[in-house]
Amino acid sequence: MMISTRGRYALRILVDLAENQGERYVTLRELAERQEISEKYLENIVKDLVRAGILEGLRGKGGGYRLGRAAERISVLEVLRVMEGTLAPVSCLSAGCAPCPRASRCRTLPLWEGLDQVVTSYLAGFTLQDLTRRDDDGFDYVI
Repeated sequence: MMISTRGRYALRILVDLAENQGERYVTLRELAERQEISEKYLENIVKDLVRAGILEGLRGKGGGYRLGRAAERISVLEVLRVMEGTLAPVSCLSAGCAPCPRASRCRTLPLWEGLDQVVTSYLAGFTLQDLTRRDDDGFDYVI
């Protein structure tokens, strides 16, 4: 499994917002500058995050983006599922996939199901709040 640039950038801007937004909306330009990411590229990412309810957007003067709910209520798993679609290690475990006709005799299915459970459980155990440890040395950069 490889997390795309979209998934990594989404986490970066969400952690940035968790650390810097306060009660105000943060402009896309501010996020782009602080994270050194193209503003145009971020437009597509925030669109998906707003659609999923992870971000709230406000147009016009004083507008921008802010978290749709508290950072401790947004899991890394939720963010990556929005950005990546699926995190399943094999297609037959993806949501909405037709049942595999070989599932009952597939020798490798238990391996893939176990891996899927480990990845899902691990990512569900982290929230945006967990990634905002600003006071610890070495935690000032998010990939």
